[in-house]
Amino acid sequence: MMEGNVNGNGNGNGTKVDNQILQTYHKSFVQVQSILDQNRLLINEINQNQDSRIPDNLSRNVELIKELNNNVWRVFDLYADISSSFINSMDASPEGSNGKATQKRIRPH
Repeated sequence: MMEGNVNGNGNGNGTKVDNQILQTYHKSFVQVQSILDQNRLLINEINQNQDSRIPDNLSRNVELIKELNNNVWRVFDLYADISSSFINSMDASPEGSNGKATQKRIRPH
């Protein structure tokens, strides 16, 4: 957890930017969760089709697995975007202006 000023600049103007960043992160994490939920359903259907041993169901698994694979890449891309965005926001902050983000840790009592 970081100590100090939430907006990072001491004058209150960073609050709007911080809220926008948080909203962007929230939106991305909601997208990730949605895709992961969809993947869970796909995996369940793939397993059911595999267990059924019905030729049509097994054939359908090919498309389901392709969709699952595409979803995994979408999650990967979203996490890469989140990571990049986080790094950029830290580089833009006064604490990260030297290229390295610094964090002050609160010590447990």
